Amino acid sequence: MEFITKELSDYCENHSSPEPEILAVLNRETHLKVVSPRMLSGHLQGRFLSLICKLHRPKFILEIGTYTGYSALCLAEGLHKDGKLISIDVNVETSAFAKSFIEQTEFATKIELVMADAKEYIPTINEPIDLVFIDADKKNYLNYYHLVIDKLSKGGLIIADNVLWSGKITMPESAMDKETLALHQFNQFVQNDERVENILLPIRDGLMMVRKK
Repeated sequence: MEFITKELSDYCENHSSPEPEILAVLNRETHLKVVSPRMLSGHLQGRFLSLICKLHRPKFILEIGTYTGYSALCLAEGLHKDGKLISIDVNVETSAFAKSFIEQTEFATKIELVMADAKEYIPTINEPIDLVFIDADKKNYLNYYHLVIDKLSKGGLIIADNVLWSGKITMPESAMDKETLALHQFNQFVQNDERVENILLPIRDGLMMVRKK
């Protein structure tokens, strides 16, 4: 969901760096061939993720939720020269779609797609994570946060997508569905977590950005 008019959104995109051609193709193909294409990060959010990574230069990025690989490719643009990105998903079809595009890029050897339940896979990681991008099942956002926070390096970042959930996040708690309530509880927990500093950005469907102190 966009929280500004289409005209303003288009203006923002037209005054932001263009998406690389491979991502433009991936964007179009996702909308043509894959269910729920609105899940794709898209041009503006993708350029934001890319720029943040280029500033941060992470050596290890963990992505929870691959979908068709658009966000993974954006994040990989800012990887340290010796860096890697692991992207976890359980959807065989969309992961295969993502792989077909990733293999066409310079990041093919830096991005590893893992078919697994993230709650089971994350505990097996035994090295510091520099950046985590959470964009998977909304009910488990807080569980993912708990699993990664102690593995996150000092100064490391967590970025969580969809935290405004089409604006439903402002509803009274009694009126929230399970996914909205889970996201609200995630937002509240992060806001009160003294281990981090955070900012909630109204980019597309909302991005919660967290920096570990």
